[in-house]
Amino acid sequence: MPGQSRFPLPLIAAFFALYVIWGSTYLVIRIGVEYWPPLMLGGIRFIIAGSLMYAFLRWRGVPAPTWAQWKAAGIIGVLLLSCGNGAVTLAEHSGVTSGVAALAVATVPLFTLLCGYFWGARNTRLEWAGIVLGMIGIGMLNLGSNLQSSPMGAALLLFAAAAWAFGSVWSKHLPLPQGAMASAAEMLVGGVVLMIGSALSGEHLDTLPPMEGWLALAYLAGFGSIIAFNAYMYLLKHVRPAAATSYAYVNPAVAVLLGIVFVGETIGIEEAMAMLVIISAVVLIGLPQWRKPKAGVQEEAA
Repeated sequence: MPGQSRFPLPLIAAFFALYVIWGSTYLVIRIGVEYWPPLMLGGIRFIIAGSLMYAFLRWRGVPAPTWAQWKAAGIIGVLLLSCGNGAVTLAEHSGVTSGVAALAVATVPLFTLLCGYFWGARNTRLEWAGIVLGMIGIGMLNLGSNLQSSPMGAALLLFAAAAWAFGSVWSKHLPLPQGAMASAAEMLVGGVVLMIGSALSGEHLDTLPPMEGWLALAYLAGFGSIIAFNAYMYLLKHVRPAAATSYAYVNPAVAVLLGIVFVGETIGIEEAMAMLVIISAVVLIGLPQWRKPKAGVQEEAA
């Protein structure tokens, strides 16, 4: 039937992974940092996920990256994973709630447009309006009690969003490995750098984490880093980029809801208003993309 062909099961499953799984990782990170040092948690997560992906791809006959590709993947892995995800983990360890962390990271499309401008991209008036509105939302978010009580957390989240955006734009100009091998290499290098940062900062485990800590680590590595990422890559090949990147304004709502239901997090009126403004800004930025043809589209994420 025609109606069934428009929404095949793999497409539905991919959107579920992108919206729910990626949205839930903020809560799982919040749980994980209660049992693991933050940089160590991220490092182990990405080394496990990257090793599993690399081994599987090599077993399937995918060629190993060249030295130039390893260097390029290393640069992007450090920016996206070591700096981007690592800073989010540190921010949640400092007391920032998972919902507010997800909301701050939703500003990545704003920073992406700004970074792209320095590589010659020219933004439309609608996109500039989205950037201005998003910056207003960031200001409103920082007026909320959650980030005011953790200035370092606020700085880390903005740094994370900027690093992820800069790495995503720069990746289009670097000789990365093809397909999922790029993600595997990025995870391996990013995870090693996080472990080095963990050692240099004096992180250590006093006792082995309980079952909850191990389950959080397993969920982040398996579901957050492998399944959700591959779902994202699948969507980039089958839907318009604006639909694939719509996680930026769905994840915060999922993270806030899960945080309230499972760990009793709260969100103030300032954060709620900031959410509306930031999500509106991301929608404005995405609108021009819905009109663009799907052919020839290239996107990057990790």
